[in-house]
Amino acid sequence: MTAITAVGAYTPRFRISAAAFEEAWGHFRAAGISEKAVPAADEDALTMGSEAATRALEAVELEGTDVDWLAFATSTPPVAEADLTARLGAMLAVSESATRHVFTGSTRAGTRAIWAGMDAIEAGSGATALVVTADAPIGHPDSELDHAAGAGAAALVLEPDGPAHITDRAEFAHPYPGTRFRNTGDDEKQGLGVTQYDRRAFTQTIGGAVAELEHERDPDVAVVQAPDGKLPYRAAGAAGVDTDAIRAAATVHELGDLGAASVPASLAAALAAGTKSILAVSYGSGAGADAFALETAGDVPARIDLDGDATLSYAEYLRQRGVVTTGPPSGGGAYVSVPSWQRSIPQRYRLEAGRCPDCGALSFPPAGACDGCGTLDAAEPVELAGTGTVEAVTTISHGGAPPEFAPHQSRSGDYAAAIVALDAATDDRDRDGDGNRNENADANTNADTATPRTVSVPAMGTDAAPDAFAVGDRVETTIRRIYTQEGVTRYGFKIRPQMP
Repeated sequence: MTAITAVGAYTPRFRISAAAFEEAWGHFRAAGISEKAVPAADEDALTMGSEAATRALEAVELEGTDVDWLAFATSTPPVAEADLTARLGAMLAVSESATRHVFTGSTRAGTRAIWAGMDAIEAGSGATALVVTADAPIGHPDSELDHAAGAGAAALVLEPDGPAHITDRAEFAHPYPGTRFRNTGDDEKQGLGVTQYDRRAFTQTIGGAVAELEHERDPDVAVVQAPDGKLPYRAAGAAGVDTDAIRAAATVHELGDLGAASVPASLAAALAAGTKSILAVSYGSGAGADAFALETAGDVPARIDLDGDATLSYAEYLRQRGVVTTGPPSGGGAYVSVPSWQRSIPQRYRLEAGRCPDCGALSFPPAGACDGCGTLDAAEPVELAGTGTVEAVTTISHGGAPPEFAPHQSRSGDYAAAIVALDAATDDRDRDGDGNRNENADANTNADTATPRTVSVPAMGTDAAPDAFAVGDRVETTIRRIYTQEGVTRYGFKIRPQMP
């Protein structure tokens, strides 16, 4: 038997309402959705997945190094061919020898990944599995698919025993060609729009999976795949549940269609709310479905962030998506080769600094002579805490961005560039070995060594408005897209206002 021992979920802060679509188009085609989450210009499935995974691990006080088995699932991978678990694992500090799998090609990918994690746990090939799901589907601007398309991520920690046990599972598939698809080379999802045909594919496939479950069901909550805000309820009869059970876990009405993360995100929310009995059913067009039952015997550690705090107009929505922006200017720009960027991944993903073995001063990146004492001895690798204080800040406006950042600036608008004093990790501040932080030390030094416990670095702001950053403000780091050059997207840390 496999247990879910922690969950995490994340959605971007941007929202667009159904009313904004109606004002732009004269109609809104996504039934049952009042607003939806929109990824920022520097967000994609990989960065959102990293956010959700970090929350899940923090909820149960695990480190990336504790993960034996890692899966990443999405129907909208940032690149069509690449093992994205290599980058994701590096962002989370997962061991390079951990087992990894990528699942894509269907909105069912999220539960396919959960299935594989369960098999790994039950086969004894891993004590701790981390399943990360994220999606940001898009369609033609005036299509039902795009009007419904949201964005978000969820992550689940699976272990042999814990508070939420998966007690039963089944799957079912039946051919229904032409229901929601994305052709090779296309970014936008399509559908034939044959309502009765689509509805029959959805309800028959879901009903088939639920019928294969062995045990009787009377769940408190039913988590059902949600391409829009109405279709899940049409499957209530086929799933053998009432509509109230579906509504109790639905996230689609406020977040939109989360694709492969639809069921995992709603499942995470239901577990965070303390739900005791859950039926979860995913659906992938084509068509196939997974169904599984969960029973909880205690609270599941959870860190759920599904709230938004910034509303977009329709024009701003198109700009964030890159629909109405231009490409990079010709010529100029700093060139950083992919091999050079790859060598700096520990600093860009995990904030790996160096501590001088002689004076204890921090350096970032950890190369060259020590700034404190000038020694050339190799620095000791240490990871910074991911929090810091703004020391200087400016706003980069249109025309001011370096050429490599110009495409991002045209989509996101003005952004902040800052110098930030990043903190040493908490355990690294315990320089006297007593197990306690030196809270009475000067803000920038260790009490016993008088050496800096912060290091100043340049950083870009995320999607928060530039005026959200001021000298003296506390900030935290997160992984985002930096820029794309030679067709290769560079990821690294940016800063945002520190959350409470």
